[in-house]
Amino acid sequence: MAYQFNFAALEPYWTQFARGCWLTVLLATLAITIGLVIGIVVALARRSQIRALDLAAVSYIELIRNTPFLVQVFFIYFGLPALGLSFSPWSAAVLALSVNCGAFAAEVIRGGIDAIPKGQYEAGRALGLKPLQIFRYIVLKPALRIIYPALSGQFILALLTTSIVSSISAEELTAIAQSVDTLTFRSFEIYIVATILYLTLAMLFATIFKAIDRAYFSYPVR
Repeated sequence: MAYQFNFAALEPYWTQFARGCWLTVLLATLAITIGLVIGIVVALARRSQIRALDLAAVSYIELIRNTPFLVQVFFIYFGLPALGLSFSPWSAAVLALSVNCGAFAAEVIRGGIDAIPKGQYEAGRALGLKPLQIFRYIVLKPALRIIYPALSGQFILALLTTSIVSSISAEELTAIAQSVDTLTFRSFEIYIVATILYLTLAMLFATIFKAIDRAYFSYPVR
């Protein structure tokens, strides 16, 4: 069977594909930003001496990390309205991705904090610093250097995971590709283009993150 490629049929929709890329990046950025805030709070709760906080943090992490993301999206978008909590597709997508990223970020952040030698904490306390000051001035930057590669990888993973929220009609690259498919019926060409766009975005951000790593987190060679 000879298939006739016709990428020219997609030319009128390039602006829509560009918009899809923008929405995908925006969604991933919002999710990882909110997820980092959640992750920091949960990581601190994991280190708390209060048993209830530690148990709640562990329960959240295990629940999110051991259930499919698609189920989490459906629960937020289709399940929560039964309790009177309704969200637009976009809001549900941001919430689901943020909650998901937060669980994974929490363990990454906790690992970075645990990697800081105890002597650093003792030195901070000896200087009379409060716990939050110790965290901000002594722990945060060294821990960030340790966890930066994992966090940058988490962003790229979130970028690719955004495709799943098309299942609730949240607008991003995959949803727009599906919309164009219904208009042109050129599925093969459309998803080749979508694949290339996702690959380009992932490689672009990987390059940016590596440049940031070299500029801010790599020790100078002597």
